Amino acid sequence: MRLLCIADHVDPLIYSTTLKERYGKVDLVLSAGDLTLEYYDFIISTLNRRLYFVFGNHHLEHRRQYGKVRDPFITEEKSVPWGNGAGAVCLEGRVVRVRGLIIAGLGGSIWYNGGENQFTDFAMFINMLRLLPGLLWHRIFHGRFLDVLITHSPPYGINDLPDPCHTGFKIFLWFMRTFKPRYLVHGHVHLYDRNAAREAKYGATTIINAYDHVLIDLESTS
Repeated sequence: MRLLCIADHVDPLIYSTTLKERYGKVDLVLSAGDLTLEYYDFIISTLNRRLYFVFGNHHLEHRRQYGKVRDPFITEEKSVPWGNGAGAVCLEGRVVRVRGLIIAGLGGSIWYNGGENQFTDFAMFINMLRLLPGLLWHRIFHGRFLDVLITHSPPYGINDLPDPCHTGFKIFLWFMRTFKPRYLVHGHVHLYDRNAAREAKYGATTIINAYDHVLIDLESTS
């Protein structure tokens, strides 16, 4: 399975008339946030692929319309219609299984000025509890908790920065040790240097910064 992961910046290689030619063979699109719904709409309509996303700490004008998760055991979430990005699915606080791939999402950044979708480590832990029923469900019936965790912010000390805005969440380290996702895909930290490292390893998990875009090829899952 090939995943197209995006975050933070409207990439001219994606927002292009050549998008289908370049990336038409991807199976799924995952967004780590801070992108507009109009951008998602373009990607969905061009590639005709499902797009799952979390909100970051910017572009939050549509966030409130999603409300709370109705049933944590639902494995296929329906999208919430709006004028733009009508095929996208918000993954915040949800665990879903798509084409055999188990994915979950935790949006937002570390608390730094009290803005919307900012959290302390403890508040992010409370958000994580929403994932627990779905994680346990998949562990029982599919033999593993999770394949990919999509977050906006990175884990503490991995791909993050020392300033108050871009510090990662310490609780993500515990999550990776406990639930062992194959990948944690995040955004939030902009990579202006093409040679900057965007991939790291923590235990069984590969952490990838999806700024602009990145492709992930996964072995088939059951």
